[in-house]
Order: sequence, then structure tokens, then C-alpha cells
Amino acid sequence: MFLSEELLEQIHQRAAQYDLENAWPKEDYEALKEAGYYKAFVPKEYGGYGLSLQEIAQEQTRLAMAAPGTALGINMHQIIVGLAKHMVRFGNKKGEQILRDAADGKLLAFGISEPSNDRVLFGSISKAEPQEDGGYRFYGKKVFLSMGKYCDKLVSFGSDTSGESPLSVFAYLTPDAETFEVKDDWNTLGMKATQSNTVELKGIYAAEEQILTKVAPGPSFDPVVFGIFAYFEILLAATYHGIGKRALEIGIETVKTRHSVSNDAPYSQDKNIRWRIAEAAIILDGIQPQINELSQTLESSEEYSFIWLPRLSSIKNRSVEVSKKAVEEIVRASGGSSYYNTTELSRLYRDVLAGLFQPSDQESLHDAWANILLGPIV
Repeated sequence: MFLSEELLEQIHQRAAQYDLENAWPKEDYEALKEAGYYKAFVPKEYGGYGLSLQEIAQEQTRLAMAAPGTALGINMHQIIVGLAKHMVRFGNKKGEQILRDAADGKLLAFGISEPSNDRVLFGSISKAEPQEDGGYRFYGKKVFLSMGKYCDKLVSFGSDTSGESPLSVFAYLTPDAETFEVKDDWNTLGMKATQSNTVELKGIYAAEEQILTKVAPGPSFDPVVFGIFAYFEILLAATYHGIGKRALEIGIETVKTRHSVSNDAPYSQDKNIRWRIAEAAIILDGIQPQINELSQTLESSEEYSFIWLPRLSSIKNRSVEVSKKAVEEIVRASGGSSYYNTTELSRLYRDVLAGLFQPSDQESLHDAWANILLGPIV
């Protein structure tokens, strides 16, 4: 384990207040940085601690059990570190600067999602305008951009339509007040501590050496595109898994102390309540092995087939849906008190719903599997 139980408990104790205040968890990030978590996933040769994908995924699960909003926010940083590792492993040396920045304590963000753009990673509606010096300026709106006000660097993309065919241009950007405008619009049901505001790119500049790749829109095994997709899905799955596991802990604690007047016994002796606790545990039990297997295989494989894309989407979707179901079972087992916003279980229920909106959604997942199994619609 990388993060100490003492640190996680301190983060856990602050989570309710950050949720109540709809606030950035500044103390959490300071503590995580001091603990070396910003560079935990960075290879040792670049100044980090060299955790594997399986290990960082397990840390993300533990952190999410303590504070889902903090975990989901810093998850975006770890995705970018994973992307950089993948780039370097497959010959794109521009990932090295990202790794060095993370090792130096820079906080990295992830700006891909755009309003009403269901292509997500596979085609931007933002503009990437080429400059005479080989760099680009980016214009457009990004949504659900976690840590936008607080990040030091971010990875984002736009579409270059200046040639015969459009190109998706991915860049490693440095925010500034003039060309990177963060809106104060994070007023959501849950995951408040992520502070995933809308951001307006107003000509933010990337020099040629900051351009990570230029590729045709669509699914791709380019190290940047596939790296983002793979590490996003696996680490998102790991993070949401933590919500389900924490709900199960709460359920076990609650039913032991909740008393049935009818039976004159604790609810832990009620066969129907016991069934709900067991159901939550059973469905959660299958998630961790899948995360482990995909993590190990991703980092050891030298090439990938298109079945990887729906497989990666599957683990994210399965983890979210299972954790949502587990939270619902624990809510039913815990009684009406869990409906109060002051309870942790209520917060977990609100937080887990955020996973329904993060790519890949169920529609695109089922389309991908149908295309693999049946071929495209003609």
C-alpha cells in the first residue's frame, strides 16, 4: 500500500465538508502531494516511485473509499501519467516531459469532453489552428474538466481542418488567465470536490514540441489516443469500485447496530437484510480481478486488437453499474436514515451516479460490442 491508513482517514474526515461546501479539497491535494502521490505512478527512472497500473488502480480504489470526489479528481492526473508512460513505451518521447513534470509535483488535468459531442475522444468540435512556427492555438469549450482552476498542465485536443482531411491534434498545454477561462458552473448532484467546471479555450497556445500527436479522427492505436482511452477506463473503473466497497462497509456496520422491533434483534439477524448485504458483496467480488487482469495485460502487451476497446469500456461500465447497485442494496438495508444528506451513504449514492455520464456510456459500449460480434449496420 502506498497511501497510509492515517492519511486516508484524515481525507475521509474532510470529505463531508467539501461536499457540503461544494469546494475544492485543497487540504487533500496538499497531503497527497506531500505523500508523493503525484509521482507515485511515474517510473523510477523519471524521478517517481514506479507503481504499476495494477498498484495505482488499487490505490485509487482505497482513496475513493475515503473520499470519492478527491479520488475522481486526482484520477485525471494519474490518467495523464499513464498516458505518458504508454507514449514513451511505444516510442513517442514527448511523454517524457509529462513524466518529469509529474515527478516535480505538477498537477495534471485532462480536457477532452465537449458539450453535445458524443464522439468524445474520437473527434473534437474544438478548433486547432496551425501557426507559422509549427505550433497551434486552440479554441472551444471543454466540459467536466476536473481541477481546471488548480492544474499546472493539461492534455487536450482540437480539430485541424486546414488540410484536405481533418486531423485531431492533441497537445500538452499550460493554462493562463487570458486564454484558459474557467467558468464557475459546478453545481451538481454529487462529486462536488472534483470541481469539474466548464473551460473556454480562447486561443491557448501549444508550441510544436507540445503537440503530442496528430491523427485522423476515430478509434486509433496511436499511443496518445489509445493511451488516453485505456488508462481512463481502467482507472475510472478502479475509482468507482471504491464507492461500492465503502458502501458495503457502511452496510455491515449499520445492520449490526440497527434494531428490529418486530423481531427484537439486530437487523444483522434478519434473513432479508442479510440477503441484501450478501448481494452487494457478491456483485462487487468480480470487479477487482477484472481490473487486475486488464492492468497487467495492458502494461505487458506489445500490440492490441480492436477487441481491446469494448473490453476496456466494459470494465468501466460494469464497475459503475455494480457499485451503483451495491449502494442501492445498502441503502435498502440501512433504512430511511440514509435518505438524509448528512449521511455518508447518501453522499456515496449521489457520487456514484456521476459514472453514468462518463465515457464510454452504455449506448456506445453496446454499439461497440455489436459491431465486433455482428459487423456494422449497413
